[in-house]
Amino acid sequence: MAKRSFRGKPKKKKAPQASNMMAQFQQMQEDMALAQASLEQETVTVTAGGGAISIVITGHQRLQSIEIEPELLDPEDVEMLQDMLVAGINSAIEQSQAMSAERMEGITGSMGGLNDMLGGLGLG
Repeated sequence: MAKRSFRGKPKKKKAPQASNMMAQFQQMQEDMALAQASLEQETVTVTAGGGAISIVITGHQRLQSIEIEPELLDPEDVEMLQDMLVAGINSAIEQSQAMSAERMEGITGSMGGLNDMLGGLGLG
């Protein structure tokens, strides 16, 4: 009669999970590269001063254009125009960053526990 081990069932190899995680990571990298390329072409349009100023910015936070209503070009109202430009540009940057973060969250959110694991390592 052969001796039996009482150590329990043999443990399964973890290699398939590791290779699956690596495949998911590679897919995420490809998706992120495509999203970054797409964000370069996408724009956000923001208005300030009740629509008197219109600002267009890309998903990479590159200013494309600023349109100013001619009525605002009064030498006595330069300060007001400057304030509206600052407010509009800041708003455009914030909206562009939100769009970018939303796209990246859509990609990295599919990794499930990876974000938690990286966060636990101080990498997330």
